[in-house]
Amino acid sequence: MAAAGACESAPNNNNINKTKPEREDTVTLSGSRDVPVGRDPVVSLLSPVSGLQPLSWSEDHRLAVGTCGSLTLLELLCDIHSNKQELTLHRTSIPVPTEAHRIRVGSPAEVAEAMEKFSTHPDPTVRQEFLADAVINPSVGARTGVKYSSWSPIGCDSTGCCLLACLTLDNRLTVHRSHKHLEWTTMVDVSKKYSERLKERGYAKKDNKPPEANLLDFDELQRRFRMQTPLRMEWSSVYSMTHVQQDNSCVNVDMVLLAVLMENGDLVLWKFSLPFTKGEDVEFYDLVESGVTRPSDLAWWEYENEDRRMSGLIIGSEVGPVKIMPVNLSKVKGYFTVRQPIVLWKECDEIPVENIKCVPLIHPIHKTSCSLIVASRGCYIFWSLLMISPAGLNVHNSHLAGLNSLPVVSLTVSRHSGTFYTCSTDGWVTKLTPKFTESSLVFTVDKLLQPEALTGSRIHGISVSHNGAYFALVGTQGLVGAFHPIRRTYKVHFLALKAPETAAVELLNSPTQNLYRGMDLLDLVRWNVLKNKCIPTQLQEELDRKIQELDTPYLWRLKLFLWRILHQSLHTPRVNHNWRPTPAEAVIVGPEAAEKEGELGKVKRKKEEERRAEVQSLIRTMETHLMRANIKKVLGVVYLNTWIAKNISIPTCGLMDYLSKDPNDRDSEVLIHHIRNKMNKQMFLERCSLCQAVLPFTDHKRAICENGHMWHRCVLSYQACQTMTFRSCLLHDSIARLPEPEGKRHFPSSSSSSSVSLPRARPAIRSCHPPRQPSAARRLLRSPRDISNPHSLENLTPNK
Repeated sequence: MAAAGACESAPNNNNINKTKPEREDTVTLSGSRDVPVGRDPVVSLLSPVSGLQPLSWSEDHRLAVGTCGSLTLLELLCDIHSNKQELTLHRTSIPVPTEAHRIRVGSPAEVAEAMEKFSTHPDPTVRQEFLADAVINPSVGARTGVKYSSWSPIGCDSTGCCLLACLTLDNRLTVHRSHKHLEWTTMVDVSKKYSERLKERGYAKKDNKPPEANLLDFDELQRRFRMQTPLRMEWSSVYSMTHVQQDNSCVNVDMVLLAVLMENGDLVLWKFSLPFTKGEDVEFYDLVESGVTRPSDLAWWEYENEDRRMSGLIIGSEVGPVKIMPVNLSKVKGYFTVRQPIVLWKECDEIPVENIKCVPLIHPIHKTSCSLIVASRGCYIFWSLLMISPAGLNVHNSHLAGLNSLPVVSLTVSRHSGTFYTCSTDGWVTKLTPKFTESSLVFTVDKLLQPEALTGSRIHGISVSHNGAYFALVGTQGLVGAFHPIRRTYKVHFLALKAPETAAVELLNSPTQNLYRGMDLLDLVRWNVLKNKCIPTQLQEELDRKIQELDTPYLWRLKLFLWRILHQSLHTPRVNHNWRPTPAEAVIVGPEAAEKEGELGKVKRKKEEERRAEVQSLIRTMETHLMRANIKKVLGVVYLNTWIAKNISIPTCGLMDYLSKDPNDRDSEVLIHHIRNKMNKQMFLERCSLCQAVLPFTDHKRAICENGHMWHRCVLSYQACQTMTFRSCLLHDSIARLPEPEGKRHFPSSSSSSSVSLPRARPAIRSCHPPRQPSAARRLLRSPRDISNPHSLENLTPNK
């Protein structure tokens, strides 16, 4: 293990390279600089923030804000139906439970006897320690609020989004998911599950030896409480495990681990099988005894270099030491376990370690993978660089000093660029950009330029969006007239860290090829188009050039998105024209001037209408191109792969007829020829589930049978969407139940908003009646993550 303290000729021997608070030049389309710009709206919080790190941004673009009353969720949306320039945020919340959470350490009789004994203990040191402990002594009063929140990787729930772990100040750890997009559901109470496990094991340690003392021993009472008091929790990456079935065939099963750091230093690992749908699927994975007596923070360390993969947990202490504990991943493909803990910092200098962050980087000189670990220690920033060489694992570490005048309260990192941001309560935010040297690492330090509205405010937490496009901070107003205000107002502010031109370059070169994953970058481009009412010329040229070279659906969707936003910017908002002259003023101006003004207005409106018509024509052309590409993909996957034996009943003949309308599409001709050869043995007919009539393919958005029943078509397979419990019939704009056997008839109850479903023998058109609440029916079928056209980008959804 080597310690490196290389500097860039700094007189104070700190590994730091200070510069003026200016932004570095970045490669953009127009050569502009990435200057932070304040974005609206500013979100006011209903209660004060709580927890040491109140802000947390997920990979699916949702911001969690911990407060004393609830966990506030702000979801960033890129709305193509709006011509407003401010951010589109959907606000929800998870309330803090009102009932008090008590940790179970034994039978009620034993606990009551122990509480009575230690509350009146003759030894003042024991009595004072018991009375001052808010976890053990219930008379102190339970604190309400959110202590910490952590987001899982994207793709962990059934809808392809992130899971949310929430830890409250009364030490209750729960896992939530957003099942209905704006409704949060508590999936599992991890604290309760772990308490039941410890009770079954008799509160024994990992060695399963029963405790020798009972609850009347103060040390034993403390041990049982501390082994169940969570301090932090963090999610791992998604791991793939090989599962052997009964027929000896192997299948890959994805899982994610949730590591929980307890007050006694234990690391409790929970296994979540993916996609996570039921709370019963949570399994206890492992227990790691770290030996840290006063732990403070936790983070995952995951290293990958060619065929070498390792994983561990970084633990910080309140007295100073930092080390990595190995995690046993023997069942995970491609991972091996570190034999011994890795000590990053061993000095017990009584400086607590907080805000631990770890990012993987590529060393530009040695061309190898490495891990950069950064944490705050009071006013200092501790960093450690880990690299694997033929000689073994090398660790380089040092400290940065002189960044903040007060202790660092929050630290965040942009994982794509490897840039770190720190803040203290004095209102200053510092940007740390790592730069590699031959033997070590140096940091370029900049003061983040803030809007005038944030000058002098008190900052309580910061966080960066997934792609580093937006910067969120929560703070309160500073001194007002040299005095502190009587009542503080907590607000969440948003800053755009990147220029729209930089965001456009990153979208064009995106490795994920997914617009949903780059929604924060996409929103910056949308803002620029709405503001200037035009698409940048260089962006159009670069996008057209890439389409000619690659011709991928991602680039076409990006182009369609830009033109749709341009179409929205051309719609003039309706406003009251208060500037128009009064009738008396119009007489003074004269009829000739008024007539000339009216003619100019007509010419201007005519040009605007022609421009909108031109843009709309281009949008329809791009939609047709994407739709044809998707149809060819569906037909190719289903009919040209012989290993697919399932009959999925897609409207084959209608799709082929639609593709054959373009005589210049050679790929379609070849595909149709192969399909017709195969259809000599197979015929797939699509029928209406209400009347069993054949559903012809005439439109890619809806299907209409001969009896008038109208259904939405699936945007992926172009089938009629008839597999829902309540089905939509657009003929009468109503909801119909599933078909029932002959002889049974169901009538709508007073509490139901669905309509009657008659027997099949009767005319199916009578099965649709106007619903009592048609708006509720539409909300059921047209939720933000349901039926939509993926090529039109009306709904940007994550990959499952």
